[in-house]
Amino acid sequence: MHQNTALQFREVVAQCRSLFLKKTADYGTAWRILRLSSITDQLYIKAMRIRSIQEKGAQKVADPIEGEFVGLVNYSIMALIQTNLSADTPLELPAEEVAILYDQQIAVNFELLESKNHDYDEAWRMMRVSSMTDLILQKLLRIKQIEDNEGKTLVSEGLEANYRDIINYACFCLIRLMEDKQDI
Repeated sequence: MHQNTALQFREVVAQCRSLFLKKTADYGTAWRILRLSSITDQLYIKAMRIRSIQEKGAQKVADPIEGEFVGLVNYSIMALIQTNLSADTPLELPAEEVAILYDQQIAVNFELLESKNHDYDEAWRMMRVSSMTDLILQKLLRIKQIEDNEGKTLVSEGLEANYRDIINYACFCLIRLMEDKQDI
């Protein structure tokens, strides 16, 4: 693995986590009311905004696209947490528990990142951010289809694998955007 990848991944995840926990302090776990399909649609909206801005080369709302990539990470974490909680789990969770659940999901993603970076030789570093955005959208369309099929697949990866790929691609995009700003 590229010597900076682990450090860079942890850096962007720390930013995502910080925002997630601050919003938890502000709003509690109101996101727990969302069905998985609603979280998927929120992810889709964020990814489409990124793609729209990339294609138009301009934006009218001042919120930077980096914030949308952070949102992709955090909403994907929400989805993963939701899928792993039992139906009788209370809607409101203590902030300390949310932090633990967040960290557990990121730990699994970091292991996935290390394995895939080994096998793919960090190919993402040669990809365009716009291509990774398209791959995120593709993953979201797959998720929507799996949801429409009531979670059943014949030969394909399930929901969790797709959410995890979205997290990693969004982190890769944040790393690339961070590097681009440092090169200026």
